[in-house]
Amino acid sequence: MDASYGSRYAELFRSHWWWRARERVILDELQKRQPPSGWRNVLDVGCGDGLFFDTLQKLPGVQLVEGVESDSALVSSDSARRTRIHVGRFDSNFDRGRRYSLILMLDVLEHMSDPSSALTHATSLLYPDGILLATVPALISLWTRHDDLNHHYTRYDRTRLLALATEAGLHIDECRYFFHWTVAAKIATRIKEALIPGKPVAPAVPPPALNYLLHLLSRVEQRILGHLRLPFGSSLLVVGHRV
Repeated sequence: MDASYGSRYAELFRSHWWWRARERVILDELQKRQPPSGWRNVLDVGCGDGLFFDTLQKLPGVQLVEGVESDSALVSSDSARRTRIHVGRFDSNFDRGRRYSLILMLDVLEHMSDPSSALTHATSLLYPDGILLATVPALISLWTRHDDLNHHYTRYDRTRLLALATEAGLHIDECRYFFHWTVAAKIATRIKEALIPGKPVAPAVPPPALNYLLHLLSRVEQRILGHLRLPFGSSLLVVGHRV
């Protein structure tokens, strides 16, 4: 991640409409799939400074939330969550001797040169009834300077993400696009960037009224269109359990 982006990440995560709306999508999915005994151990891969930990800790049955973050600049040394964050690559060397009922990989796979190995390793760390939920940016045709800023390797379509998750040993419960309305905004941005050269710029939280309206639009869209499985969106979600 670009350093200028990383320095703003905590504020964006807590306040920006996109992060707030994505979190609601994730929590809605988890609520639908909650195991009878609760979630027990949770692992957040690409957790940054563990900003999602407190929310995850409130899920029914959760005993432990921990994470992995490869970018040490995103992890505060004085954070109360620091002891639960492993700073380093998420690969076969990561194994704390426990298994997880839930593993999250939220907009992480697009940063990895070998996402297949990462997904396979994550699957191996699940309990037999454990669930993995991943989100990724969708559709290579929507690539903008924002992807350059984030050092993305790619954007995914549903076919490619399904194949990746299946090959990793997951039985797929759900794979769908979301943030449908932002596709038009992404296309407009691509056109603008083609016409006006420039460097990537880190995002900022919009003014409060606009931020609220964009969040509301995203939530209304999810409620109305979420069940329709539209074949496009600027983000993609997959949920699977260990076979």
